[in-house]
Amino acid sequence: MVLMNTILVTGAAGFIGSKVSELLLTQGYNVIGIDNLNEYYDVRLKLWRLDNLKKYTNFKFYQVDIENVEALKIIYQLHCLDAVINEAARAGVRYSLENPHIYFSTNAAGCLNILELCREYKVPKFILASTSSLYAGQETPFYEDLPVNTPISPYAASKKSAEAMAYTYHYLYGLDVTVLRYFTVYGPAGRPDMSYFRFIKWIMEGSPLEIYGDGSQSRDFTYIDDIARGTINALKPMGYKVINLGNSNPDRLSRMIQLIEKYTGNKARFKYKEFHKADMSATWADISKARLVLGWEPMISLEEGIKNTVDWVINNWEWVASIKI
Repeated sequence: MVLMNTILVTGAAGFIGSKVSELLLTQGYNVIGIDNLNEYYDVRLKLWRLDNLKKYTNFKFYQVDIENVEALKIIYQLHCLDAVINEAARAGVRYSLENPHIYFSTNAAGCLNILELCREYKVPKFILASTSSLYAGQETPFYEDLPVNTPISPYAASKKSAEAMAYTYHYLYGLDVTVLRYFTVYGPAGRPDMSYFRFIKWIMEGSPLEIYGDGSQSRDFTYIDDIARGTINALKPMGYKVINLGNSNPDRLSRMIQLIEKYTGNKARFKYKEFHKADMSATWADISKARLVLGWEPMISLEEGIKNTVDWVINNWEWVASIKI
């Protein structure tokens, strides 16, 4: 058990934020969770995750939007924070093309609010959840020193803005900053706009799977528990670091579908669509820095992770079946 430190986790009802919060709580940290509980996807998922966190006596929750700086300020005043893990974000590459303004107001301006309050209230550590989407146009495997100057979606561009602002606060004010670039996170209670969630649900209900392209695209699928472990390892002082958290073992989309078929016991039908211009054909993380600096590497294989995810969907099918995707 750790000494009781207090960590603010933004986006605590989100997919990654909730798992990070849960692992922190089991390790003895006090967690202040905030989330605006927006309706980008079915809020029942967020409430399910939140109910799991509320079982812990060392968890306190505020329904607050990171765009609301005055509400955030009250939380910083009420709690002596040792670190902030910023998991709050507007996610989803394709939807960012439809509503780019909200992505910048949350992912860039919202991040600025948090950084400025860290400066004002002397919070020593800041972790930013970023994305492998920044590596668009680069050759795989992706390593952290590659230039990330060609974002191909407003989502990726907003995350690059957040990264740049985080560096500025490190440079000007000495804030200890770790930027974590996550690679295709999946697992139980995930986001319904992610391919694996949609595929499981479609296969179970007998609907055809919508495939953009021919299914040959590959992703560095990384299990949620591995991501949460790596994120918490990044709490130590490091100055300023950008670190990939990925599986470092990319798989084709078609293999993921085969595993879903295996564990649901159903065969998939397909409806092919044109490959989306804002999508990447492949992601693959070089995780040498994560191994060296964080002592971290992934432990859960795609097969084990998909089995766990399918099991969760089956066990919660009574309400998951009605989630719109």
